[in-house]
Order: sequence, then C-alpha cells, then structure tokens
Amino acid sequence: MQRRLSFVVILSDDQAACDLGCLGATDLRTPHFDRLAASGAILRSWYSNSPVCSPSRASLLTGRYPGNAGVRAILRGHRTASGLPAEVPTIASALRPFGYRTALYGKWHLGVREGSRPHDRGFDEWFGFLAGCVDYYSHIFYFDMDSGRDPTHDLWEDGREVWRNGEYFTNLVTERAVAFIRRAARDGVPFFLYVPYSAPHYPMHAPREYLDRFPDLADDRRITAAMIAAMDDGVGAILDELERAGLREDTAVFFQSDNGPSRETRNWLNGRTEPYYGGGSCSLKGHKFSLFEGGIRSPALFSWPARVRAGSDVREFGLAMDIFPTLLAAAGGAPGDYELDGLDVLPMLTAGAPSPHREVFWEMGRQTAIRRGNWKLVLNGQVIESDRTQRLIGQPQPAVFLADLDADPGETRDLSGERSDMVRELRAVAEVWRARIEERWEREWKRRIEEVGVTAHE
Repeated sequence: MQRRLSFVVILSDDQAACDLGCLGATDLRTPHFDRLAASGAILRSWYSNSPVCSPSRASLLTGRYPGNAGVRAILRGHRTASGLPAEVPTIASALRPFGYRTALYGKWHLGVREGSRPHDRGFDEWFGFLAGCVDYYSHIFYFDMDSGRDPTHDLWEDGREVWRNGEYFTNLVTERAVAFIRRAARDGVPFFLYVPYSAPHYPMHAPREYLDRFPDLADDRRITAAMIAAMDDGVGAILDELERAGLREDTAVFFQSDNGPSRETRNWLNGRTEPYYGGGSCSLKGHKFSLFEGGIRSPALFSWPARVRAGSDVREFGLAMDIFPTLLAAAGGAPGDYELDGLDVLPMLTAGAPSPHREVFWEMGRQTAIRRGNWKLVLNGQVIESDRTQRLIGQPQPAVFLADLDADPGETRDLSGERSDMVRELRAVAEVWRARIEERWEREWKRRIEEVGVTAHE
C-alpha cells in the first residue's frame, strides 16, 4: 500500500543565504544539509517574506504577506504578548482535516499569551520557546530587560512550562523531532513536522565539541559555524530517522532561513556590547532588517525523492508564503479554499516551470520593495546595524534603488536614473500594494497586535 505524503519544514534563524557548504561556504562543514540538497533541489532565488523574525514566520505558516496575516514587525516576548490572530489559518490547521498529525519543535515567536500559542494555531504537539530568543542553556528570555521587565524563563512542552537547564536547545529540538517521526511511523499516520531551529540567532552559544571543529576561524565566525554545525547534525538525525522508518521517499523536506544575518548588538550575559558579524556576506547588499537582497534572500532546499529530481537547480523565484499552498495542494487539499497570497510552486520545483508570480512585494517600516522578473525596486531602502549602545542605525541609501538581479544580484549598481520608465511602472504597482496593506492594517490588525516596533530606520 502506498504511504501518504508527509512533510518536514525546517527553518533556521538569521542565517545568511550562502552559509551552507552546498551553497558555496568553504569555511563551514554542513554534510547533512549538503546531503539534503543532493537528494533534491537547491532553490537559488528563494526569499523570506520579511527581513525579521515574526513576520517571516507568519507568512511561512499562513501563506500570506505579513500585513495580511496580522504580523508586520517583531512581536514582544513577555508573558502577555499577543500574536498571530486566531482567525488566520495556518498550514498546520489546514492539514489536520486531512488526517495529518502536526507538531512544532523549536522557536515560535508568534505570540506568548494564552490563546496565541502553537496548540491554538493547529499544532497537536509542540516544544520550544515562545519569544524571540533565549539563552541556549538556561532557556531564559532576556530581551525585555530593556523595558524594565525581569528575565523570563521560556521553555514549554504542550502548554506546560518545563525546565531543562544546562541542555543545549538545538539538541533538545532535534531529539523531539526524531521521536515524533518515530511515533508517527509506528502509528502509520501522515504528519506535518515544523522544526524552527533558533540557530544561528544570538545569543551566540555553542557546545565545545562544535567549536573545536573550527579552530582557525575568527571568534564571531567560529561560533556561527559551530551553531550551524549543531543544527546540521540535527538535520542529519531527522533524515536518518525518515530513512530508518521507510518514509524518506514519501516525505517532502523543505528548508529555509527566516531572514538574513544579524548585525545587532545583543549580549546580555556578560555585559559586553559587541555586534555579531559571524554571518556570511554572500556578496549581497544588506542584512537583517533590510529589504536589499542580504536581508531577504534565503538559503533554501527542497527534497521529495518521489517527485523532485536529485541534484536539481531551481533559479526561478519563490517566497516563504508559497509553502502553505504548495504543501496543501500536494496533500490533496484546495488552496483556493483559503485567503492566500502565496502560490503553488510545485510545478516550478518538480518540472522546471517558471515562477507563478508576476511580481512579489516586501515592506518593513518605511521600506517597500517589489520584484518583477529580473527587476527589483527598493523604496526608502535601509542597511541596518547596531551601535555599541544596541540602537539600530540606518546607513543612508538612495530613496529609489533599481537593480537588474540577473546582471547584478548584489545590488551594487543603481539603475534608476537609466531606467526611469521601469521605476515609474514598478513604483506605481508597489505603492498601490502598500496602500492596501496599510488600509487593512489600520482596519483589522493594528489595535490587536503588540510589536517591538523597530523605528530606528524610519
């Protein structure tokens, strides 16, 4: 009897677009990510929907642009913080009626208060933390200390607070993901497994065994490499369990990062205020918080041995919000039954079809961006870094920046003066889209969502 299709979605955190061995990194060793890539497709032009955590995750799970999902900026992490609106379906809730067992192990960051947690958004089982980041060993959330709130322990399992002090968070996530696959295989049920690792997001913590693999790297890069290596071993354990259970052929595995690498200053444990520059530059402009390619271009892999040719190289573009309709359609569901901005990209991934998107959009603070074909326009673009007081500072950029991504993927040359016709055309479309986002935000979501509200770049 043919098994029903299962899904594993793996998300990394603040990982640069080139920070895998299979994507060109020569100072990292990621044999299991490389193995995943070799068994399927590398997605060369894949994007997150936002250059920061919460909106990107909202889009991945809901299939909508962040503004249409009700999450446009980083959500707070205290115990009463609101999150993803209850009326917005997730891919987990959409798959459950088809008999799928659903689980999340890792970082949520879509609401902390009761009623905003994973089990309220379609997940049968879950383990991890609810806020934006925790100490990897004590699992304490320190971020809101700047707001006068005390540090908060933030580790949960199926709605209960649990304590695993001294255990490395990445390893805890992997252990539970593997155990979930084993149980689902034993019970003969299809599953949707969402594994949002927090690596390599700050605070920069890694076990000695992983640091020792990279003795010759500079400190920032060494810790980043070690954190990615621990995650890579986790990916290997997940793939091994799928193979042991005889599920690999009929399990689609997708991987991407939530946004580009961080240039923030966030070290609460020892009093230092040093920025983290461990992520690869990838020859891309910008990083986290920016709508230039370095902030939103993502490492991405897709493997489904039954349908995707091993060693495929997909250069058409897609976004995180495409995962909802793609997986739902693959499971036999009807994406048209839901309000979605994403599109089914399975023909693009399996048969070499062009991207189904005519154009796609991003927004962050005052920044707006649009991509149509090879053309990308960024309005009020920013490149954001922290200073040593932890303030986010925007480096001045042209108010209008046009790039031909085929010829210039690093956005090194502004063509707005040479192609004013293209600027006018794309700007008009982008401004209409942005106005619709703003109108809906004011009407439906603004009063209900509590955000960190990144304003340094406005």
